[in-house]
Amino acid sequence: MAARENILDPSTLDYENIIADQAEIRKYNPQRFEMEQLTAIVYEDLENHVCAGYKDLTFEEFWVRGHMPNMPLMPGVVMLEAAAQMCSYFSQKYDLLGAKMVGFGGLEDVRFRDPVIPGDRLVLACAMTKLRRGRIVVTRFQGFVRNSLAVEGILKGIPIPVDRLPKSADVS
Repeated sequence: MAARENILDPSTLDYENIIADQAEIRKYNPQRFEMEQLTAIVYEDLENHVCAGYKDLTFEEFWVRGHMPNMPLMPGVVMLEAAAQMCSYFSQKYDLLGAKMVGFGGLEDVRFRDPVIPGDRLVLACAMTKLRRGRIVVTRFQGFVRNSLAVEGILKGIPIPVDRLPKSADVS
């Protein structure tokens, strides 16, 4: 997959105009503690199904110590999780899929183009390209660091049958 046109220009986003902080994101996404991979949402366009937000990376991230010692690189799977959480937030906030919870349904054409390290702000943009309510949402995503494309791909979200999941102990 060749680099595509940007979903949006990250330099045009107003990072001071926070639409959703972590507390607001938690209303729509179930991830907590180390698995929360979004700092804020700063752009929503419901008409075109586009959303943008970011993750501010610190040296306190759970992966810094081990990936890699003396050269901390944000794992690609964690970048993908951040993108998935942003797509899930947007889908759930506007009830686009009609599901209690959205889960990974697949990834396509993922490319990692630049390293992401502590101190960086990973700016994420997503554009939903296909929506079949109750079945699947397909989203093109991109992640930028210093306005340079770091990661991109296509993410598929599917409804998770939460009523069939086992109840677990509250760890809050």
